[in-house]
This record gives sequence, structure tokens and C-alpha cells, in this order.
Amino acid sequence: MDVAADGAGRRVFLLAQSYMPAQSIHVLVNRGAPALDPWYADVRDADLVTPEWVFAAGSLRRFRDGACARW
Repeated sequence: MDVAADGAGRRVFLLAQSYMPAQSIHVLVNRGAPALDPWYADVRDADLVTPEWVFAAGSLRRFRDGACARW
């Protein structure tokens, strides 16, 4: 949903999910890091754990310039 960075270049991002059809989209909570909630830290070398899913390291993608690029 969004990406933010601090002055040192550290990035955090918001994730959202819904089911089909996409009628009820909601931002995911970050139970693994309550101090960041609802933001997630940029974790390229570790699994990303969300309330319902675990995404393997390196599996994040971002839509950029009409294409789906690696995060």
C-alpha cells in the first residue's frame, strides 16, 4: 500500500489484503513488531510473517512502471 524511508535509507512498508472479490480491503497488523505496527520493516534476507501468511525471503514484488519488479 505504501513505502516510507528515513534519512538513513531504511524502509518500511504497509501491506493490505482482501479476498475475492476485493470488497473489504484491510491493512495488515504487524504482530511481530508492535513498535512498528502496522508498518513492516524491509526484510529482504528473512521470511516475512503476516497474520495469515509467511512469505519466503526474496519473494516480495512491487508494481513499478507497469511491471512487477523485485522489491
